[in-house]
Parts: sequence; C-alpha cells; structure tokens
Amino acid sequence: MIGRRAAVLAVMLCGRGLAEEPPAPELPAEHIHPSGAFTFRTPADWPVAGSANDPLAVETGAGGLLARFMVKEGEHGFDALHVDCMLVRLAPEMAQHPQVKYEHDFLSGVEGDLRFLDSAFEVSYDEPVLGHRRWRQRNVTVVGQGISLCAITYAPAEVWKKSKQSRALLDAVLSSVRFRER
Repeated sequence: MIGRRAAVLAVMLCGRGLAEEPPAPELPAEHIHPSGAFTFRTPADWPVAGSANDPLAVETGAGGLLARFMVKEGEHGFDALHVDCMLVRLAPEMAQHPQVKYEHDFLSGVEGDLRFLDSAFEVSYDEPVLGHRRWRQRNVTVVGQGISLCAITYAPAEVWKKSKQSRALLDAVLSSVRFRER
C-alpha cells in the first residue's frame, strides 16, 4: 500500500467537524473491492453484496445506514463522474422530489496524484425507502492512478441529525478506504 493513496479519504475528512464526533466503533471486517483497487472496513455485522447490474459496485450497511462503492477502470471526467454518482439514489428518479437540500457541494482537494470531490445533501422520496422518506446522501469521488471511485453513504435524515454515533460510523467507513498497489 502507498501511504499517500491510503490516506486520501482520511485527509479529505479532516477538518469536517469530526473532532466533535464520538469515536467510531471498531471496524474489524476488511473487504477487498472486486476490482482489487482498494480495501474498506466495516462493522462485523455489515454484509457486503455485489450488484447484479454492475460487477464493480458493492453495497454494505445495517440498521438503516448504507455505503456503496462503485469503480470505473481508467480516469474518467472528474466533475462529470461526480455528478453521475450524485444521481445514484435509493429510488428511481420519478420516485424522488426534484429539489435537494445541500449540506456542502463540490468540495475538492488533491492528495498526491489523486483528486477528490465531496458533496452531501438531503433527498426526499415519494414513498419510504427502508421506512424513511428523507435521506442524507454523501458522495466522495476519487480519480487518479488509473481508477475512478465513487464512495456513497446514505442515512435517514432523522438518524443523521440525531445520532452523532451514526455520523461517526459512516465517516469511519469512508475514511477506511485504502488504495492498493495494482
């Protein structure tokens, strides 16, 4: 593993208010993404499943908290890929409200030869998804060294606002991403 690449998501998360959050629970389960490009960690009880539609997409989560990791081989258009990833929602377009409420949008950074974008927003769905209509979604796109990664987390908006532990857990899963030598 290369230190710079291993730390890119952790660096991105620094300074985003994590100091006020409680420490995240242990993430004892390490998973290698099907692409072999990176690993990520989860709580022991979070199952990881691939996508029937995309062999380079995986989803994990439990208790209403979800994370998706989607990879494209090659370095794709940075901004366009981020926008495409922001449209990966929990329900089809026609089942969601057209307006989203942004927490932050297109925060960017560079770590070595990796570039990243970060956006977080609230989406409302017409029908409840896993028992909730309003969801907080965060998209982190990382492009460089021959790979394009979309890391997406989802939490019911009520849970996100009331549970510091849930916020810390999702941020810990994101920051556990470690890029591997390929």
